[in-house]
Amino acid sequence: MVVTTKKNVSLSQGPDPKSSLQSERAKQKFDPQEMQYFLEGSKENAELIKSLTQQMERDPILWTDGSYYDLTKEELRKFTAVKINRVSRYLEFDSIQVFNRRLSLLGVFDPAVCTRIGVNLGLFISCIRGNGTYDQLKYWALDKETAQIKGIYGCFGMTELAHGSNVMGIETTATFDKDNDEFIINTPHIGATKWWIGGAAHSSTHCAVYARLIVDGEDYGVKTFIVPLRDSNHDLMPGISVGDIGAKMGRDGIDNGWIQFSSVRIPRFFMLQKFCKVSRTGDVILPPLEQLSYSALLGGRVMMVLDSYRMLARVSTIALRYAIGRRQFKGDNVDPDDEEALETQLIDYPLHQKRLFPYLAAAYIVSAGALKIEETIQDTLLVLDDAVDDNDEEGIMKAIDAMKSLFIDSGSLKSTCTWLAAEAIDECRQSCGGHGYSAYNGFGKAYNDWVVQCTWEGDNNVLGINIGKPLVKHVMAIEDDGKVVKGSSDFLNQLKQYTGKNLETPVLDNASDIQDVKKLIKAIEVAIIRSCYVTGKTVREKSFDYVGAELVTISKLKAHHYLLSEFIRRVEIFDQADKKPYLYTLARLYGATIVLDKYAGTFLAYSIISPKAVADLRSVVIPKLCSEVRPNVVALTDSFQQSDMMINAPIGKYDGDIYENYFDLVKSLNSPANHKAPYSAALEGMLNRPSLTERERFEKTLEAGEILSK
Repeated sequence: MVVTTKKNVSLSQGPDPKSSLQSERAKQKFDPQEMQYFLEGSKENAELIKSLTQQMERDPILWTDGSYYDLTKEELRKFTAVKINRVSRYLEFDSIQVFNRRLSLLGVFDPAVCTRIGVNLGLFISCIRGNGTYDQLKYWALDKETAQIKGIYGCFGMTELAHGSNVMGIETTATFDKDNDEFIINTPHIGATKWWIGGAAHSSTHCAVYARLIVDGEDYGVKTFIVPLRDSNHDLMPGISVGDIGAKMGRDGIDNGWIQFSSVRIPRFFMLQKFCKVSRTGDVILPPLEQLSYSALLGGRVMMVLDSYRMLARVSTIALRYAIGRRQFKGDNVDPDDEEALETQLIDYPLHQKRLFPYLAAAYIVSAGALKIEETIQDTLLVLDDAVDDNDEEGIMKAIDAMKSLFIDSGSLKSTCTWLAAEAIDECRQSCGGHGYSAYNGFGKAYNDWVVQCTWEGDNNVLGINIGKPLVKHVMAIEDDGKVVKGSSDFLNQLKQYTGKNLETPVLDNASDIQDVKKLIKAIEVAIIRSCYVTGKTVREKSFDYVGAELVTISKLKAHHYLLSEFIRRVEIFDQADKKPYLYTLARLYGATIVLDKYAGTFLAYSIISPKAVADLRSVVIPKLCSEVRPNVVALTDSFQQSDMMINAPIGKYDGDIYENYFDLVKSLNSPANHKAPYSAALEGMLNRPSLTERERFEKTLEAGEILSK
């Protein structure tokens, strides 16, 4: 065999993963760029994504590479600040919609920068928009130029050292001083210290503070206030104490801090008074729905669903490109008598397909749900804002109903999708064997940076309970009062149809039923109905605390129902018929693996699927669907259109040259010339130390004994 010199001189033919990937890419049956039109919602959006990616990978400050994985906390903080400065210049030209897409992409390869900007533009300004009057929003966001990352820089002061998910239990106080027309913001004890506040340690000048409103000694619950932290010299204001909370699992580019307020006085009009109002004389008007004050969180939750899509796309691309190029052992598809036969590609092992293909499918399904929930929140908040501006009580109540549905949808999606992405990162890492453990291949930092999303803006389990609870209450109200449920949970109105004498009628009876996506969606609906029905009986006998696990499962099923329903709706209206078969296959695979296989116990317990169908699911349906996905893996991953900079993993690069790329990066960041370390002296001292006898000055030798014994 002729050996040619490529990047390095070789004396024999080495592995050629690049050819494996390129040969499969040459056989792809559809244009990945056109498939991206589906993933991003339209051709215009896809072209925008491409242009924004190109801008950032060419930008000398925003661009990143493998050296990112070697940065210390101090270096990350420094570079993050420099990058925020750079990103602010793009904001001067971008529309809000374009800039949001820029942040979404930035979050793939530099999540700390995305988060620090998002705290200011997302949480701080969204809190003002959700709780402040139009004039307050205009003043703080526009007149002060906060929306341009200029003038002032805001942070979001909700979480406390002793309270996180239980926002209603927050203990910071805002006491109205009627004589001076001021609020006194105070941290009464250490547990009320604001904690985890992104930007508080060094960046922020102002904080949107969640605090208990106290007027004439009466506690009116948690409301929102704008509190200045630093003056125009960036020095702390009197009564403000802040500090850095230190190293975290990930996202160390964010200056998360703690804040304590010591009787800090602010004018009455620094309270955000869109719904809750306090007059000069101390009269209090309460909001029509207390949860409206938490609407600031909805934008973050929606962004996290979109983040989940991009993270699923990134890690599945790395793992699948590696699985195509990596060969290991000689499997059943190799002739045992052919001594020249190559080892089997990892991707051709059925177990490997079952491990990875569901996350590829999940990226596609989540993309559709992310775009839908983003559109829904924008429309819902606009309707609410218009109704408030017009003092339209009927419109406000109608918008509140829509908000309640949005709380359920966004909460279930945020928790379920962030969990799914965290699970995908680790499974994709493990599927790459030892090389997946290298920091340079991205999985470690991705996981450490990602998993905070499973606990911030609502711990996922607590969020799941809070989503499952209203669904169970809906079912109980249908039973008791004949209530009619509206919005995305309206399928609950079919309660009688699937309970009572119909409680044990299956929806999925065989392999054919499982592969009918609309039947699968119906099965999820029935699973939610019957789960809520049975859980409701337990609640009547005991309490909601007793059924926490069931509520979380109901929440997850609600998210999967939303995602699959929206995905199928989008496929049906997609204008490229030649790509629909591939999309339907992904939907079937997602339903079979991420839903039915994972929740088989629930589906069996409530007689939604027959035991025979479960047996078919695992032995027939999943292997069949994996074999259908297998020939199109390269095209499906290329359709994400994530550049090598965004992927930032040598084993996941577009060219597939995994070993050359990986070895080059390792050598460039860890020069072989540096064969001695700063601590080598300790090693040399250990290895070259004199013998114990010599170090004891030969005082215990036989010769010494003879001398000393005389």
